[in-house]
Amino acid sequence: LLIQTFCSYSTDFEVHRNWLAITHNLPLSQWYYEATSEWTLDYPPFFAWFEYALSHIAKYFDPKMLVIENLNYTSRATIFFQRFSVIFTDILFIYAVRECCRCVNGKRAAKDILEKPAFILAVLLLWNFGLLIVDHIHFQYNGFLFGLMLLSVARLCQKRYLEGAFLFAVLLHFKHIYMYVAPAYGIYLLRSYCFTANNADGSLKWRSFSFLHVTLLGLIVCLVSALSLGPFIVLGQLPQVISRLFPFKRGLCHAYWAPNFWALYNAMDKALTIFGLKCNFLDPTKIPKASMTGGLVQEFQHTVLPSVTPLATLICTFISILPSVFCLWFKPQGPRGFLQCLVLCALSSFMFGWHVHEKAILLAILPLSLLCVQRAKDAGIYLILTTTGHFSLFPLLFTPPELPIKILLMLLFTVYSFSSLKSLFRRERPLLNWLETIYLVQLVPLEIFCEIIFPLTPWKRHFPFVPLLLTSVYCALGVTYAWLKLYASVLTERISVKQKAE
Repeated sequence: LLIQTFCSYSTDFEVHRNWLAITHNLPLSQWYYEATSEWTLDYPPFFAWFEYALSHIAKYFDPKMLVIENLNYTSRATIFFQRFSVIFTDILFIYAVRECCRCVNGKRAAKDILEKPAFILAVLLLWNFGLLIVDHIHFQYNGFLFGLMLLSVARLCQKRYLEGAFLFAVLLHFKHIYMYVAPAYGIYLLRSYCFTANNADGSLKWRSFSFLHVTLLGLIVCLVSALSLGPFIVLGQLPQVISRLFPFKRGLCHAYWAPNFWALYNAMDKALTIFGLKCNFLDPTKIPKASMTGGLVQEFQHTVLPSVTPLATLICTFISILPSVFCLWFKPQGPRGFLQCLVLCALSSFMFGWHVHEKAILLAILPLSLLCVQRAKDAGIYLILTTTGHFSLFPLLFTPPELPIKILLMLLFTVYSFSSLKSLFRRERPLLNWLETIYLVQLVPLEIFCEIIFPLTPWKRHFPFVPLLLTSVYCALGVTYAWLKLYASVLTERISVKQKAE
């Protein structure tokens, strides 16, 4: 809480203060129309009700924070309340981690509790560097939301299918970004719950289809959706709500480049533009002046490469998710297969989605934590993804006082991740090969250049986007590699006779 209080305030801090004010002062019919602040309400209704509930506690700390016109209001009481609310709601995340740890395969028994898979998993989740800085320094409520997701995953692993489906349906109406992993949930529930048996060869026994189970799942989805969207449907405001939830005018990339395929695509377009200008292939007067790396949320037209539309990103995302969904259906491996599909859906959407936030990498890192303590192959992928994914979050904390904090926290988490997983799988082959190790080590000189050397050079004045560009592109290579390696692992994996029977 001390770190939270003295760190700078991100735009998300004002976003949530504004949402507290909107839901507290205005009737339901105006929630998704209010636009005094540029940070309008753009989360699903359940999160709006969550803010409404918090606002009735916030009024006892400082009523002025609930005045809609008080833009960028940051009194000490406001800071304390908003920061403490994140800590308090993390209770759900802690409980979800406990339930996930109970699902971990305990075959690797260890005398020392520090080397037990369940303990290592608990530390990797509770002490996750990315979640820590995004929620408790940058400011958001991802811990609460990921708590819902992990709890739903735990319930599915425990074969409490209806509870897991209910929790995920609720989660979707808290934050719609989780739609990206909905295919994994849908296929797994259909394969494992709606069809109740397999043949000896692992193929589906079609006669085992349960109409009752499908009906129960449908009722859960319809009930949750009715509670969330029903009032707005009655008011005739559903189109307005949807327009707020899916603001396609925000452009392909977020204010900071997420380290995905579009970061590489944008960098290539920029390199080709520079090359074209030097070789007189391009007319300087016809090149757009808007910058994709200036830190602004905006639409942007590429100069050399074809400009990307929302439909193009949707098609790319859909195609990239399909193989993982097919594997989950045709190569069922129980909860582990579900987790693999969930991670691949999250990574595929991160790689090709429209206006992807860099923080969305956590949607893949956290569930991958459950896999990394069970197999050495997954542990290696986890180390690559978590190191590059977390490093790509550094631009979120850009003030000088935050520099030693983020470096120290990431260093502690990374050292523990490598040492604990290496100890867990010490009897197996090395988790990383020499090329992967060299790639990760190069993050150190990259950070030194971006934070220390570059600001002292004259380039900073003319090319301020260079550190962000280098960070995004370099991390995009690592994230892409981890995505491809996980896909290769899933597609080439053989299913044991035991797994087929299950």
